Amino acid sequence: MDIESREWEIMYTNDEIQKRLRELANSINEDYKDKNLLVVSLLKGSFIFCSDLVRYIKIPVKINFMTTSSYGTSTETSGKVRIVADLNMDITNYDVLIVDDITDTATTMSFVYSHLKERKPKSLKSCVLLDKPSRRRVEFKPDYIGFEIEDKFVVGYGFDYNDYYRNVPYIFNVL
Repeated sequence: MDIESREWEIMYTNDEIQKRLRELANSINEDYKDKNLLVVSLLKGSFIFCSDLVRYIKIPVKINFMTTSSYGTSTETSGKVRIVADLNMDITNYDVLIVDDITDTATTMSFVYSHLKERKPKSLKSCVLLDKPSRRRVEFKPDYIGFEIEDKFVVGYGFDYNDYYRNVPYIFNVL
């Protein structure tokens, strides 16, 4: 797919995204106000979303990172998730919130959720910017959802095509 030669449409402007992130953060602030929050950002895709989201969180929060892979350079998941870089800390005293850019097949989120649950955090929830329930291969529903979308290929605001376009400040759909 050559994006430059294809038509595309903006799905969510940066203003729309930031408004929704403030709403998500307000819910997180309320739900975790008396808890020991640890945000786990799944790299690479969630780095922009997570960075903006945690700026709106007003309660004490620790942030850590995991890198997983199931796509490689393809636009379709391989269905096999591997941990490239795991957390480097004990999470037993934390209320963990996994933050990812998207849940479509739910293969990655389900895998990471099970992996972290084995490490016995106080609680474990998930937050995604985009949710594509029509693509589920594994039964999983994120606890916090920015936007629910149809089965479209999205790029920008952290979403990439072949590791490009993550820096675009809005989300667009390649037609």
